[in-house]
Amino acid sequence: MIRNAQYAGSFYPGNSDGLNEAIENSFTSSLGPQQLPHKEPVETGLFPFLLVPHAGYIYSGPVAAWSYLELSKYPPPSTVIILGPNHTGFGADIGVPNKVESWRTPLGEVEVNHELIEELVNYSSLIRKSDDSHAREYSIEVQLPFLQYLFDEPFNFVPIVLLNQSYDASMVLGEIIAKVSHGKNVLVIASSDFTHFESHSIATKKDNLILEAIEQMNTKEMYDIKSRLTVSMCGIGPIAGTIEAAKRMGRKQAKLLQYATSGDTSGDRSSVVGYGSAAFYSEK
Repeated sequence: MIRNAQYAGSFYPGNSDGLNEAIENSFTSSLGPQQLPHKEPVETGLFPFLLVPHAGYIYSGPVAAWSYLELSKYPPPSTVIILGPNHTGFGADIGVPNKVESWRTPLGEVEVNHELIEELVNYSSLIRKSDDSHAREYSIEVQLPFLQYLFDEPFNFVPIVLLNQSYDASMVLGEIIAKVSHGKNVLVIASSDFTHFESHSIATKKDNLILEAIEQMNTKEMYDIKSRLTVSMCGIGPIAGTIEAAKRMGRKQAKLLQYATSGDTSGDRSSVVGYGSAAFYSEK
């Protein structure tokens, strides 16, 4: 069973030529890193784990490109675990694929790693197989074309969407990911946007506080700020789970790579969405 792309033609172009062009434009944009990703690794250490936004490429693509440029500096992973929020409300508290064997985008198919999924669901009843969790969710789908563009070699992946984004559930998920990934060449990505539909100035002020906590890899502080300031970020659980996994997998230094809002692209700063990219590195 194949999951066909649900957002090709809306969040990103629906054909391979247009999609490749959109990805390259994200890298070379004035809000992006203004360079294409590295064709050969220039670093020899562990690749960083990532925080990446997930809106339409015209808005969040340049910010996402900062994380993927950083990843391109390192030897590639074999498996990518992507954590995203569940925007649809369907499926499990924490949902992984059931019968879907691969995801298709205009750049080809990516195989789902069911062996790793079996290990995940065996660790906790919190994680359940549910194709409904993923059927119409976009937070993970929009990451795949960037990864396909980046990697010459095939890779497999595990999409995990969180309906339950509580602190405790996210910590458990991060711990389990670290356990099942031990000894494997696994990359973990958190997919999240930040403040939604407030002015550029308010969004930037709130998001900067959240991003400071992320740079400190302080998940409790992140949750406290979100609650105290009612920050409407959609993926706090995926971020917290990724940070917890990162800490347990030798990545204990974080760096904010870029922040922008949709207003930086559209020019309308009265009601924006915030986008941030960050990397979690091994200690050097």
